[in-house]
Amino acid sequence: MVTAHIGADHRTLTLVWPDGQTAAYPAIFLRDNCPSGFHPQTLEREFDLTSVPLDIQIASAGVEGRELVIRWATEDLVSRFSQDWLEAHKPGQRFTDPASVRPKLWRSDLTKQDLPRASARDLLANDEALFDFLVGAKTTGLAIVDGMANDADAGMSIARRIGFLRETNFGVTFEVMSKPDPNNLAYTSHALPLHTDLPNQELAPGYQFLHCLANDAEGGGSTFADGFAIAADLAQSDLDAFDLLANTPVPFRFQDGDYDIRKHHTVIQLDNGGTVSEVRFNAHIASVFDMPAEQMDAYYRAYRTIMAMTRDPAYVMTTRLDAGEMVIFDNRRALHGRAAFDPSTGFRHLRGCYVDRGEFDSRIRVLSRRLKTALAA
Repeated sequence: MVTAHIGADHRTLTLVWPDGQTAAYPAIFLRDNCPSGFHPQTLEREFDLTSVPLDIQIASAGVEGRELVIRWATEDLVSRFSQDWLEAHKPGQRFTDPASVRPKLWRSDLTKQDLPRASARDLLANDEALFDFLVGAKTTGLAIVDGMANDADAGMSIARRIGFLRETNFGVTFEVMSKPDPNNLAYTSHALPLHTDLPNQELAPGYQFLHCLANDAEGGGSTFADGFAIAADLAQSDLDAFDLLANTPVPFRFQDGDYDIRKHHTVIQLDNGGTVSEVRFNAHIASVFDMPAEQMDAYYRAYRTIMAMTRDPAYVMTTRLDAGEMVIFDNRRALHGRAAFDPSTGFRHLRGCYVDRGEFDSRIRVLSRRLKTALAA
């Protein structure tokens, strides 16, 4: 049985579990998270933190069954916390997140056959299949859906099963094909070196969905690389270059007759724990670097180093998408590109859309909760 011990100043509560583990909970933390302060339907906090003193004290605390019961010194209130909640929210411990998936780094030895794969029919109809596929896609940052209907909107149906579509200046969807008067190199038949999309945006799109409707032209093979693997190897081989790319924001810019969208970003983004969380690399829309002249030689060396790594066969997976397949990849991790193709030899048409990372992770969490509920029933 859990035991509870109030600190001498009545501002801390220490719980001791049967296995000897302990955790200290500040009184203000417990009062802020009292279940009575949350709306029962929306689960949003209604409690006003300024309504109680910062040095609030605990009058008494005890364990009843699997609940901790607290009475407060200055309020006529009884707070009840479940033991499961207290175990999950020990101060200093991250709350368990089903969408927190450890990435599996890959290089050129990964093949199309190795990728997470599912049929469109299963993803549309089966929550368990969708959950497994999303976790797999997040693990590798790259996955394949096959059995897609010969319908231009089929890719959107899969994407909307996951979350809201992200609209950009190219629209809710975009057509990857050669066309006259292009405002983006994707709309030509030229080769596209490996890149991530739209780092000029304040927040670059998350997951990209590319449905192959036709791929009959000669050439046009798809290329991919794991930006996280490139960043990890760069940190090992050239830490100075890694640090410059992770700490020096540079400008990215897209402009045409209707738009001029620009933003400074680092090429490598680290999270609060110092782990690589994003890679933003697109030499075509990198704008004119504006750091001081004395920093340029070192930065250009670092920038050229990562550019060379994106072209190193050791990192690049080359494959060909067939009509009826859709590739899904994390646009802030997986770099993508294509070989040049000859439009006179056949039609090549891919239709794309984006779903942001937050939507993708939300669907993983909701499906995890739904599947656990179904198993418990």
